[in-house]
Amino acid sequence: METPNNLENQVGQPLQIGASQLELLERLCNASAVTGEEREVRLIVLEQLRLLLPPEQIKIDAMGNVLATHPGQGPNRLRVMLAAHMDEVGFMLVQDEGDGIFRFDTVGGVDVKQLAAKPVWVGRDHIPGVIGISPIHLTTPEERKRPVSLESLRIDVGPVNGARPKVGDRAVYATRFRRQGPGLIAKALDDRLGVATLLELLRWAPPNVDLLAAFTVQEEIGLRGGTTSAYGVDPDVGIAVEVGFATDFPDVDKKEVGDFKVGAGPLITRGANINPVLFELLVTTASEEGIPYQVSGAPGATGTDANAIQLSRGGVAAALVSVPLRYMHTPVEVLSLTDLDNTIRLLSG
Repeated sequence: METPNNLENQVGQPLQIGASQLELLERLCNASAVTGEEREVRLIVLEQLRLLLPPEQIKIDAMGNVLATHPGQGPNRLRVMLAAHMDEVGFMLVQDEGDGIFRFDTVGGVDVKQLAAKPVWVGRDHIPGVIGISPIHLTTPEERKRPVSLESLRIDVGPVNGARPKVGDRAVYATRFRRQGPGLIAKALDDRLGVATLLELLRWAPPNVDLLAAFTVQEEIGLRGGTTSAYGVDPDVGIAVEVGFATDFPDVDKKEVGDFKVGAGPLITRGANINPVLFELLVTTASEEGIPYQVSGAPGATGTDANAIQLSRGGVAAALVSVPLRYMHTPVEVLSLTDLDNTIRLLSG
């Protein structure tokens, strides 16, 4: 992991993210919102939206997506949708084995080999627990050669007085948000940084468009909220605000994925999922405004809400702008504040 000085060298320009935005992002990242249980993040989003918009411009649909409309002025306005998902990867308790020990399953793309001994928060009460595994002393040499399996792991909350976890409760990594130099370290920066970005962009919505902000649910298990909200909003243009893979780490094959660095600017995706006119507009804006950027090639689907937006109804001009992120879908994700700032500059330009 980078030290603050190393991150500082990568950034190279002053930060513009203010204390209030960082405080909001901290609240969003520390909230628990596993796919299908996005309530905690939704409450924060609604609280912020009510400071910006009248009630009639805020809607919660049947899926649980939060849809906010900032109407522009004048005739022939484009309907521009910005989308960011509220959910995060995590776990669900599937069997109570007694004594505070639960079998569990993963929700979304989680790498099982990273899970042993990780602390978690369980349920709406954030009951502390740990993902337990047999200690080395109680395993055979043959067992130690085999990969860790989900079946060998349990979530252990110990003896609990009062609120007790139940089958169906979700659990998340118990990682607290922190700033480290000009970088951020947290769980669920995928995609709470997108949520915070949409809230910031609503404060500076341009008058010549109808800005439609969609805070979506269930992205991590198949872009479900993005699909229904794009259909309901029916935009002319849609941009997903996401995280992308930073590959500036030794074990990542840059020849396979591309060479993308933390601190080198937002990722602007180009490919079949992306409208070429929108791509060129984003690149031109970045160049004219002096915003550093990186181009990410996506030959097919991007695996983001941009897919759902593009294929909605008769088709929508879609784009994807991402902040490069290290260690995606792990307990500790890392990004540069300058990349986040430049993403906001790009989308507001």
